[in-house]
Amino acid sequence: MSRRYDSRTTIFSPEGRLYQVEYAMEAIGNAGSAIGILSKDGVVLIGEKKVTSKLLQTSTSAEKMYKIDDHVACAVAGIMSDANILINTARVQAQRYTFMYQEPMPVEQLVQSLCDTKQGYTQFGGLRPFGVSFLFAGWDKNYGFQLYMSDPSGNYGGWKAAAVGANNQAAQSILKQDYKDDATREEAVELALKVLTKTMDSTSLTSEKLELAEVYLTPSGNVKYHVHSPESLTKLLVKHGVTQPAAETN
Repeated sequence: MSRRYDSRTTIFSPEGRLYQVEYAMEAIGNAGSAIGILSKDGVVLIGEKKVTSKLLQTSTSAEKMYKIDDHVACAVAGIMSDANILINTARVQAQRYTFMYQEPMPVEQLVQSLCDTKQGYTQFGGLRPFGVSFLFAGWDKNYGFQLYMSDPSGNYGGWKAAAVGANNQAAQSILKQDYKDDATREEAVELALKVLTKTMDSTSLTSEKLELAEVYLTPSGNVKYHVHSPESLTKLLVKHGVTQPAAETN
């Protein structure tokens, strides 16, 4: 049945489904996972880097984490080329708002404007949906720290903890059991590492295979977006007992 209705994004099937949008969500299910956790003093984003070949030059720039504005960042799961277009759109919208109103754009308004763009690609013929899901982490003066998840259909929602990409169902169920409302940022990092260890396809977690970023307030009250370096990640993995410390060479 689906074969008759999946050639266009604009045609509903008799059951009321848009198959092309569902297929776009399936594409994300094969991508490296990303997890976001809201804590009382910040938001933690963690992403799994898929190392496809050991011959590949590892990127020095972030592959899963992107800064949109001083107060908003996002983690990506899905087709990276699609994500780059949307991230650039979001950055321009955030700067336009700041230029016009002289204050940072509210996080939900930014997410909603980006999701409006995504939704347009499910309603007009000749276009395909963006095969990418985002986790947005940010802070604004209206609602404090926030975490949003959006998918190719243009839907978005606010979450306390969310997972997208490969094995996201297993990750969500662990998060549901172990998430605490009053968790600190350090506890959120520990939980994120625990979830990724249990749901990742590879057996061992190393700093080359993941990216970790945090959004938090500095003592002076400014929003800070911080991406952990590989050295800092290795220390964290050892501290939380995910990997063994490297043997010292004489």
